[in-house]
Amino acid sequence: MKYLIGIAFATIIGALVYAGVSMVQDGRDGKPKSHSMMHALALRVGVSVLLFLCLLGSYLMGWIQPTGIPRG
Repeated sequence: MKYLIGIAFATIIGALVYAGVSMVQDGRDGKPKSHSMMHALALRVGVSVLLFLCLLGSYLMGWIQPTGIPRG
């Protein structure tokens, strides 16, 4: 489960970086703008929703438990 969460976070950050690069570079030198930024942000939202649903499902099935913040 830890690896799945790590991969999902890396994908989310990677898509966000790719969208930022696309935003800066698209439309330069008279080239038409592409839809790569929109696709990258859509991927980021999709992976975020999927991660949330996986975490919620895992909690409801008892696979993961909240530990809380230790008092001390």
